[in-house]
Amino acid sequence: MIRAVLFDLSGVLYIGGQLIPGAVKAIEHLYEANVPLRFITNTTRRSRIMVYNDLRDIGFHIELESIYTPVQAVNNYLKKNNLVPHLLVHPNIQYEFKDCKEQSPNAVVIGDAAEYFNYNVLNEAFRLLMKGAPLIAMGYNRYFKEPGGMSLDLGPFVTALEYAAQIKATIIGKPSADFFHQVCSDFDVDKEHIIMFGDDYASDTLGAIEAGLQGGLVKTGKYRKGDENRLAGSGAVIVSNITEAADWCLSNYQPKAH
Repeated sequence: MIRAVLFDLSGVLYIGGQLIPGAVKAIEHLYEANVPLRFITNTTRRSRIMVYNDLRDIGFHIELESIYTPVQAVNNYLKKNNLVPHLLVHPNIQYEFKDCKEQSPNAVVIGDAAEYFNYNVLNEAFRLLMKGAPLIAMGYNRYFKEPGGMSLDLGPFVTALEYAAQIKATIIGKPSADFFHQVCSDFDVDKEHIIMFGDDYASDTLGAIEAGLQGGLVKTGKYRKGDENRLAGSGAVIVSNITEAADWCLSNYQPKAH
């Protein structure tokens, strides 16, 4: 039984700017059945509003408030811990940190900077870490699927800085349990009745299960043959694509009694 659903975006609903067949109708069917939905992504190359506009442009009717990226969670973490970030992030999301002080940073925040990663910016961050600044990472994914093939994600760059500075990063984003729980707080239901569907068996599926949710894996996007075997014994739901995921949700959905 489920009472709410979380979906990853890239690799589940689309790859690059290309829709995964059936994705728009699958989400529409869930909305028509009044299934509570949220969309949770580790994408940090594009701002939340850019992700929202991308979804609208390819045919989805999804509200901005139902989209969660790690940026909101990181900003909350920085304020709570009185931290001033040195930003190692993509220019597309720098505006989302506009309320942070720009002088005397005492923490390093790293996102997927893509082509803006280079030796100089990594070394600048490394020097701050060596002075004692904590490393805050907006995810730990190894790779993701683009139209041209698999691409490096944030995880390898986080690992490089961890190794060099001999520290461990604080991960804010999938698979962090705190990140899942922040999103789940939107729903007035127990987290064990919420399922997360994604294409990453580790960050999406196992991450959700370890956070106390149910987990589902779709065989699209970054999925590679055999990933389902890594979930043996976990209770994960394995489906071929978003259409099958939506069908499973509709078959197992039970609204909370009022």
